[in-house]
Amino acid sequence: MTERSAGAVDRALVDEVRSALADAADPERAPAMQAYMKSTMPFRGVPSGAMRQIARAVDGRHPLPSFEAWHDTLLALWREAGYREERYVVLELAGRPRYRRFRTREALPLYEELVVTGAWWDLVDGTAHLVRDLVRDDHAWMATQMRAWAVDPDLWKRRVSIICQLGLRAGTDWDLLRDCIEPNLEDRGADGKRQVFWIRKAIGWALREYARSAPEVVRDYVGSLGPRISGLSRREALKHLQGGGAAV
Repeated sequence: MTERSAGAVDRALVDEVRSALADAADPERAPAMQAYMKSTMPFRGVPSGAMRQIARAVDGRHPLPSFEAWHDTLLALWREAGYREERYVVLELAGRPRYRRFRTREALPLYEELVVTGAWWDLVDGTAHLVRDLVRDDHAWMATQMRAWAVDPDLWKRRVSIICQLGLRAGTDWDLLRDCIEPNLEDRGADGKRQVFWIRKAIGWALREYARSAPEVVRDYVGSLGPRISGLSRREALKHLQGGGAAV
């Protein structure tokens, strides 16, 4: 992750996001939302639909004209966030159609910071959608990056490397998926137990989605892993395959 000048930050956009979220806040909903997400950062209590409407409206009024403005404004809103919905808006703005031209390999350090500092499934998985588009559009370069993320000490980067092809279906690079899964089969959490939940779940999820396009490939692969694959990963991977549970 690299430091950049904050000179391109659109403060009007940042201020309007905060103001709009404050106006849409529901203090009665906020504690339950925070408890569900197990978040140390408080919530405003803004429903997801309203949050997306705010993102669309702000995007329409404050288009960011350059990569620097897009990058720096999103990062400022993310880093300075006092409520979790502000970070959700960052993910919405990052993925807006008008900014497709900015979502190139130059954006990967931004995504990396969102993953490492987000450090929880809602923010990490939201960022993984952005990473997926890069994997699709700049595949050879991104495959190298994801193989490096697959062995990174940060578990959330490892999770993204495994799930970064969700939605690509038949366009999934099977060799890449397997190369990101394999180093994580023996992953240990801080307590020494085999595989932290988020990695086990990611493995099963990625395999289950690929099984929609290549069921026999996934069935054979899971069978070949034997006890190396956790029960959770196996169940998830074979969930929609007829007789999947009996095949292993």
